[in-house]
Amino acid sequence: MPTTRYHVLAYNISHNSENKIHDDTVAKKFGFTGGLVPGVDIYAYMMHVAVGRWGQAFLEHGTAECRFMKPVYDGDIAEVSGEDTRDETIINVHSKGQHCATGRAALPAAIVAPALDSFATTTTPAMEARPPATPENIPIGAAFSPNPLEVTQQWSDDYLRDIRERDPLFKAEGIIHPGIILRMCNWSLSHSVQLGPWIHVGSKVRNHSIARVGETLGARARVTNNYDHKGHLFVDLDVLVLADNTRPVAHVAHTAIYRPRQVAQAA
Repeated sequence: MPTTRYHVLAYNISHNSENKIHDDTVAKKFGFTGGLVPGVDIYAYMMHVAVGRWGQAFLEHGTAECRFMKPVYDGDIAEVSGEDTRDETIINVHSKGQHCATGRAALPAAIVAPALDSFATTTTPAMEARPPATPENIPIGAAFSPNPLEVTQQWSDDYLRDIRERDPLFKAEGIIHPGIILRMCNWSLSHSVQLGPWIHVGSKVRNHSIARVGETLGARARVTNNYDHKGHLFVDLDVLVLADNTRPVAHVAHTAIYRPRQVAQAA
């Protein structure tokens, strides 16, 4: 099978984030060696391989999966490999000898996106008014939405720089990077409830259209599961990411540990 290799000098975009799992001091208390590079940015590294194989068509109707097993740290090399089969590309990420992430990408035929009215609309609370992230406040069926993000040229340029994206397609065509699209799924949770340190575990993505620089991204999300596994509290979200609140860009099944067991043990 043909193999593509792509090396990235990882950068922790979120070191000043509200999510302190990206802070060196807090992450070390959980047994990590430093702040974790966000999963959405590891996904961004992985998508370089998919876009390299299928180009714009992948962003229009491609599919992708990612699952994160081990952290990638700021300043370390993320080694991304893509093994092509006839129908898909298997993507893996290694760093410092550790298998950090795995996933796949494919280019199936386009399908119709879910209808907007199949997702409830909700008012995003003020950041200071968010309720704490508890099972009672993240019930199955709950509707969440993040604050909108206007992706300006500067915002896009800064992001492409920070994830070390080398494919000229994004700047040449004014395309919003898929890593930014997936970030809206994180925000659907973090803009709705008050979280402590938390971890993005994995996602399954179906693209439906290209988002362009200058458009405003939003999302409609619903909780599909909320459960305890080995002391970690997990949440599954079904998220429809939109451009200008009208056009579906991606449909995502998004999973996060919203309360790691280390937080519960320290409480």
